[in-house]
Amino acid sequence: MPKILVADDDEMLCELVRFKLEGVGHEVEIVADGVAAINAVRSNRPDILILDNMMPVMSGPEVLHELKADPATADVPVIVLTARKAQEDVVTALRSGAADYLTKPFMPDELVARISGVLATSSNGGRNAGSR
Repeated sequence: MPKILVADDDEMLCELVRFKLEGVGHEVEIVADGVAAINAVRSNRPDILILDNMMPVMSGPEVLHELKADPATADVPVIVLTARKAQEDVVTALRSGAADYLTKPFMPDELVARISGVLATSSNGGRNAGSR
């Protein structure tokens, strides 16, 4: 089962995402800030990271930059899930290495479909799926 890390400080959103993703067979870990996201990626490497832009301690763009700059974590696919809809935010995230960008409010089924697409095309390929 693919392992998904969700980094967002909105508890209600995280529980909705957890419910939806676990319902389709994913293992979900949730963290509430950017530093916790980086630590979780390094210690319990996910198949994909769902990352909010606006979080305490360290922002989503800072997390994305740090993960992509580190060869040990650069290949972890990231989907940015955020309320920020400006074209510059989308383009910056994609140029910084995000695999996809989805704005809030979002449809949970669309998030599931985007995760499936990213996992299918990533070099990571859901490699944790058989290790459980």
